[in-house]
Amino acid sequence: MTRAMLKKRTGLRICGARGHPVVRAALLRYASWLRMNYEFPIRVPVYLNPGECIITMSGSKVVASFFAPYDRAEEPYIRIATGDYPSLRKELGRDSALASIIVSMSHEVVHYQQWIETGEIWERGVVVKARGMLRRYEQTRAHP
Repeated sequence: MTRAMLKKRTGLRICGARGHPVVRAALLRYASWLRMNYEFPIRVPVYLNPGECIITMSGSKVVASFFAPYDRAEEPYIRIATGDYPSLRKELGRDSALASIIVSMSHEVVHYQQWIETGEIWERGVVVKARGMLRRYEQTRAHP
């Protein structure tokens, strides 16, 4: 193996085109902002799911999830459901619907940060941090 093959990948990447196209575009913009404002020392791909929910390994139905591997040599990943965007848009309007999905992604990014710092994840304080990330992001643009 060459040194390049052994080098650990870094960064945050939105993967695939399976999610709702409007949500995908908004999350691509958000991911660009995240990369400028936060460090991602271990690559974390964000997989977009076209469904309204995701089934976790424990069988729970959620709109977003973070997988934290036990082995730091393996990359974590985030999954985001985008299929509920049309109903959210109808109920909340475009900007609030996208903000809701961005907060879900932020929630999982906070779990990623916890995992990077401690190797563990927990829920206490995550919602507040995720909403804070959205508020900082909102200051940089008129619409998500």
